[in-house]
Amino acid sequence: MSHPVTSAPAPIQPRKPRMTPEARGLAPDRLPTLRLNMMRAGYLLMAVGLIIVKWPLLLQASSLPVVDGAIVCILTAMSLLALVGLRYPIGMLPILLFEVLWKVLWLAIVALPHLIAGDMDEATAELMFSVLFVIAILAVTPWDYVWKRFVTARGDNWIRP
Repeated sequence: MSHPVTSAPAPIQPRKPRMTPEARGLAPDRLPTLRLNMMRAGYLLMAVGLIIVKWPLLLQASSLPVVDGAIVCILTAMSLLALVGLRYPIGMLPILLFEVLWKVLWLAIVALPHLIAGDMDEATAELMFSVLFVIAILAVTPWDYVWKRFVTARGDNWIRP
């Protein structure tokens, strides 16, 4: 006697979830290697530019007007942090953000009014030229990651839970 073979209906397959960073083999706080290397190029641009322009002034900082001496020291420190960004591009992302923010603010608040008024002097024009290199930093900054990490992510606790 043969028994009829009954087949069970095929189970319904669940929809595949969207590819999360974890599913693509990335930690949630990681970026693809190409993006990291683009950031490294931005850090390198910052570091080399500052090393060429500001480091030679460092030994003379004490003889400069006090604000100019402070600026040389601040920008020398920025160049050192940019070099650290070559190794830790995500960890040093606030340095890229600082670079973008101060330059965009300066362009909007200082340079643009002079440009519109037609009264830009040579010193301001020279500084504007060097500040416009911020375009490269804008291009390599991972703005989607910045948004997720610094705007929409939950902040750190202010007190111990």
